[in-house]
Amino acid sequence: MELGAPLYIADIWLANQHCKTAALASDAIGRLGGAARGSPLPPMRRPIAIEDLAPSLPPKGRLIGIDLGAKTIGLAISDVERRLASPLRTLPRGAFARDAEALTAIFSEFDVAGIVVGLPLDLDGRDTPRAQSTRAFARNLAMLTSLPIVFWDERFSTAAVTRSLIANDVSRARRAQVVDKMAAAYILQGVLDRLGGLAPPRTGDP
Repeated sequence: MELGAPLYIADIWLANQHCKTAALASDAIGRLGGAARGSPLPPMRRPIAIEDLAPSLPPKGRLIGIDLGAKTIGLAISDVERRLASPLRTLPRGAFARDAEALTAIFSEFDVAGIVVGLPLDLDGRDTPRAQSTRAFARNLAMLTSLPIVFWDERFSTAAVTRSLIANDVSRARRAQVVDKMAAAYILQGVLDRLGGLAPPRTGDP
C-alpha cells in the first residue's frame, strides 16, 4: 500500500477509542492574536452545515481535513478540484496557541479554501466529552481564520484505517506514525463525496 496515495477505505462498524478531553485556554487566543498587534483578527465564523459549505467555496480550492486527537493532530489535503483526499502530515498536539499557529500557517501554505474537522460522536450519534472539546477547538480556531469550518462524523475513521493498514501488512510502529493523518483523509474524503453529491450536474451531463 502506498501511504501517500489517495485513500479509499470501506466503512467498518467499529467505534473509535475514546481520548481524553483536551483543555482550551481562551487567553491562548489572545496571545496568538497579539503576535500581530494593530492587525485586527478576522471576524469569527462559527462552524457551518455541510450544505452551506459548497456555496461558500471558490470553484477551485483545497479543503483540509483535521483529525483532532488527545496527543496528535492528523491532517489531510484535497486536490484543488476537491475530488480526492490524501494524507498530509501529523502534528504533535500542544497548547491551543501553538496548535492554531501551526494550522493557520499550513492553511496559508496550501492555499486552503475550507476546513473539515472530524467530530467524534458516540454510537448513537450523540456528543461525547471529546466531541464537546472538538467543538470548542473549532470555535476558537474560527476566531483566527475567515475560512469556513464544517464538522464531519468521524466515529469509524480510525478503526477503518487501522483495519486497512493491518490488512496491508503495515507494521504496528508504522501504523502509529500514519494512522492519524490517514484518518483525517478518511474524514475529508467523506466530505468530498458528499459535496460531489450536492453539486448540480454539469451542462450536458445526463
